Amino acid sequence: MSRAFILVMDSFGIGASADADKFGDTGANTLGHIAAGHGLQLPNLARLGLARAAGAASGGAALSLGYDGAPSGAWGYAAEQSLGKDTPSGHWEIAGLPVTFEWGFFPNTQPCFPGELIDQLIARCDLPGILGNKHASGTEIIAELGAEHIRTGKPICYTSADSVFQIAAHEEHFGLQRLYDLCTMAKQEVDALNIARVIARPFLGEDAATFKRTANRKDLTTPPPGETLLDRLLADGGEVVSVGKIGDIFGHRGISRTLKAADNMALFDVLLQQAEEASEHSLIFTNFVDFDMLYGHRRDVAGYAHALQAFDARLPEFLSRLRPGDLALITADHGCDPTFRGTDHTREHVPVLFFGPGVGGQALGGRNSFADMGQTIAAHLGLAPLAHGEACL
Repeated sequence: MSRAFILVMDSFGIGASADADKFGDTGANTLGHIAAGHGLQLPNLARLGLARAAGAASGGAALSLGYDGAPSGAWGYAAEQSLGKDTPSGHWEIAGLPVTFEWGFFPNTQPCFPGELIDQLIARCDLPGILGNKHASGTEIIAELGAEHIRTGKPICYTSADSVFQIAAHEEHFGLQRLYDLCTMAKQEVDALNIARVIARPFLGEDAATFKRTANRKDLTTPPPGETLLDRLLADGGEVVSVGKIGDIFGHRGISRTLKAADNMALFDVLLQQAEEASEHSLIFTNFVDFDMLYGHRRDVAGYAHALQAFDARLPEFLSRLRPGDLALITADHGCDPTFRGTDHTREHVPVLFFGPGVGGQALGGRNSFADMGQTIAAHLGLAPLAHGEACL
């Protein structure tokens, strides 16, 4: 028996993929552009092979990240097969299930939502109307419309380049449970449009200067259309522990337990606890959302750099808790270059960093699918091969 850990650094791309031009993302490089402007020091990630993986992914030399020695982990990079650059597609492919269909999207117009969809939502939920109805940054639209929302009781509805319908509402004035109920009904309405997610975005505060989103975000996601690594492990009698929003991303399928936390550092605390307590034949799957939500989408280069260094500084705590037979993976689900135009995700390669007591330093090369990571973990856990991917180790 053995254990496995997946640490997803949400949006931590390491260079534009070969098909980036199809997404308007030619030249994107989340890590490379942050490092170029901030003298980034990530010695622990570099020791696992990140610097060399990033160089290989972008066709250049290894980055200088504070460690130039031989990597101790198995390192490489992966390209995405899925047709989108969204959160569910990236995570599902990591778990062995590429998304080979097109999600539905809302046009970048104002209004952006079909009139009949909004009419149905207003009628079903007894709403006085909605605000927003456009593509927007979540923090910016709350600052813009939060006061009107409190005054009128109209929820703020918006979207992005992802397949998503987002609803922001005040936890106290509107009510948190009421927001969740509204999102549940909204998901029923948008399913016909093949929209991947409805996200509840609660916030507090009384004016634009004090509005702040809370940790009570809730994602309602279409379940994966086929079997994933998570399903396979549960069927084999194992345990899957979701840390952060993993359970939401998989529609709460293939999950034994869900543990939430407020931010990256709190999520890391939960990860450390699970490294100490998790049983054999288990998978601890963690998403570190702040990289994407707080820094990538907001195009905050300095904030992203600081968050990366804070994460890197805590890696020795995790490494010291790994047991013989454990296998850990650090990767990402897509890019979100904070120096790039717009506010959306970017189509990039992601790092593939495997490590643990039994893993030696080796180059894994460029992988043709994120599913190679899921296949590797399936083999490590003694599971039958998944339908997609080739094991790396």
